[in-house]
Amino acid sequence: MSGMEAEILDNINQYRASIGKPAMKNAPAASAEAAKHSASMASKSSGFGHAGFKIRITNITRQIGPVSAAAENVAYGKLTAREVVDGWIKSPGHKKNIEGVYTLSGIGLAKNDKGVIFFTQIFLKK
Repeated sequence: MSGMEAEILDNINQYRASIGKPAMKNAPAASAEAAKHSASMASKSSGFGHAGFKIRITNITRQIGPVSAAAENVAYGKLTAREVVDGWIKSPGHKKNIEGVYTLSGIGLAKNDKGVIFFTQIFLKK
């Protein structure tokens, strides 16, 4: 994980610790899929959102084996790691994923030609 992705996971895990939830570990296969999705959104080859989520999960499970639960958060903007996490925590659906039963996470980001960052976080439970 690069600096900003690691910082996002650290911020997420600090929040989870504050509510009594265990830390999630980075899953490199999920981070690779998250990065691809962020790049796709940044280049406009896919719209902003969750299109292709099931395919991403299938690709991940081919590498790490089956999972019992999966979810995804996306965001975009000229944001710091703290700002993207704070935004997700203020959004009920995103917050539910952050507070979920997940044990693994993958985070990827990509910047478009205007400097806007697209963020994807994938949540998994083995």
